[in-house]
Amino acid sequence: MPKPFEFELLHICKQTGARRGRLHTPHGVIETPVYMPVGTQATVKTMTPDELKDIGAQIVLSNTYHLHLRPGEDLVSRAGGLHGFMRWDRPILTDSGGFQVFSLADLRKVREEGVEFRSHLDGSRHFFAPETSIAIQEKLGADIIMQFDECSPYPCDEARAREAMKRTLRWLERCMKAKTREDQALFGIVQGAFSRELRMECARQMAALDLPGLGIGGLSVGEPKEIMYDILEAINPILPQNKPRYLMGVGSPDCLIEGVMRGVDMFDCVLATRVARNGTVFTHDGRLVVKNARYAEDFGPLDADCDCYACKNFSRAYIRHLFKAGEILALRLASIHNLRFLTRMMEEMRAAIEQDCLRDWAEAFYARHGRDNW
Repeated sequence: MPKPFEFELLHICKQTGARRGRLHTPHGVIETPVYMPVGTQATVKTMTPDELKDIGAQIVLSNTYHLHLRPGEDLVSRAGGLHGFMRWDRPILTDSGGFQVFSLADLRKVREEGVEFRSHLDGSRHFFAPETSIAIQEKLGADIIMQFDECSPYPCDEARAREAMKRTLRWLERCMKAKTREDQALFGIVQGAFSRELRMECARQMAALDLPGLGIGGLSVGEPKEIMYDILEAINPILPQNKPRYLMGVGSPDCLIEGVMRGVDMFDCVLATRVARNGTVFTHDGRLVVKNARYAEDFGPLDADCDCYACKNFSRAYIRHLFKAGEILALRLASIHNLRFLTRMMEEMRAAIEQDCLRDWAEAFYARHGRDNW
């Protein structure tokens, strides 16, 4: 019988080295590589739990920082944790709040004890230490929790990057000591900004700790994609083969492909639902802005090759009308489509890995979609 947290490495693609795996959690099995929809406020925007299941979502991500500020982890705990509160019976991952605190810039002050910051909601003062983040995440009750880390900006000089990386390692030790729940898996986060050497050093030290999994943070923060790919290639051989790797905050179709081919197992990003709410959808011919006038009398689906609810039932003309009329259904249909597009991509990549043809699949994908249309 599998353990509550166990990662099975099922196959490695002979063409690319991409990994096909299976992660066991208390709330179900996750087939990897996997894209995780983001439910920042204990909800994936505009989507119900049943709709998420219909599009193939296996796990969702929620945000420690935002849920701490509103409605508060104590209330969520009294509601039965996130699973009971949001009525989602599949796995959940919570981030640590580190990136959100990092993004506050002028509203925060970092020191060894932790980070003092002001709420973006009302300006109230708060303090997050590694122990604080773990305590909040234990009350939220996700299956997978993340260490509290320090993220470096882009660009970033070597000295600042090293300081943040070393502090992340020290904070990981404090997170490990603070963790009390055996039904939650704590992932470390590999930092080191945009230095191959620092990333490799951090990966080596974290690999030695035998954690259930490792995140890769501080990428896709403004740097060219080639830098991110180079970092992934540098740390891929260092990260443990028998543990899942999670590339945090990355989710455009091209980055999913390139990440999988560089050994990544898990991804999350708000991009799919964010652009959907602005009227942009992913299709098998690249991005499409359905609000554009050219689609006013287009009675075809968003994507003829898509099997989502929106594409099976509604036309581009109708969805454009909904956007122009300010109807909420427009946001819902576009979100359903974009999330299904990404979950289907991951399904196809899992099959291609099993058949040792992921590079062929990727080349066919790019030949139709292009590399720069996302």
